[in-house]
Amino acid sequence: MFDAILVTLKLATLTVLLLLIVGTPLAWWLSRTHSWFKAPIEALTALPLVLPPTVLGFYLLLVMGESGPLGQLWQTIFSHPLSFTFTGLVVASCLYSLPFVVQPLQAAFEQLDRNEIQAAWTLGASHLRTFTTIILPQARRGFLTAIVLGFAHTLGEFGVVLMVGGSIPGETKVMSIAIYEYVETLQFGEAHQLSMILLGFSFLVLWMIYTVNRGKQIGRWA
Repeated sequence: MFDAILVTLKLATLTVLLLLIVGTPLAWWLSRTHSWFKAPIEALTALPLVLPPTVLGFYLLLVMGESGPLGQLWQTIFSHPLSFTFTGLVVASCLYSLPFVVQPLQAAFEQLDRNEIQAAWTLGASHLRTFTTIILPQARRGFLTAIVLGFAHTLGEFGVVLMVGGSIPGETKVMSIAIYEYVETLQFGEAHQLSMILLGFSFLVLWMIYTVNRGKQIGRWA
């Protein structure tokens, strides 16, 4: 049980960190561009929201498996498979949780005061300094929402992680898989313990997000 909890926390943490690195510039571009590429890229980003997890996991398995293009490339470079490993699980989780990080960031970036940003650039501020002193403070609620949603969504993954990672104890066996296996073997006590952990965390996540959004609305109308 504790191994599954540790694997899940490790997976969620790495997934959120990687998605912040990849998702922040993507969300920034989506919030500012007027290119016709915007609509299809937004659709691709949001696809995991409507696509059944098993379908996404199946195609990821085809791509990341030993006979898939990414799997073969990975095997050639690193001499070990990508599927049914923790690394493969991280890749799949990043794709599955991508919209939960990108969309809150995009919404936050679209509400920025662009006059302040343009003024900072006009006065010679670097892009990094502008981001840390102007953009980040204004978009902090969006970043908080993205981090919390991305982390929570990764904790509850089932279909994608089962298809891509399987159930290897200490490596790819996460909490959702452990709960399923406990129920299959009629170990309802253990299933109940893990389920209560996820239930409690999910409630805290929603409470936090609603509190943050409510504070934002109060500040806007004050």
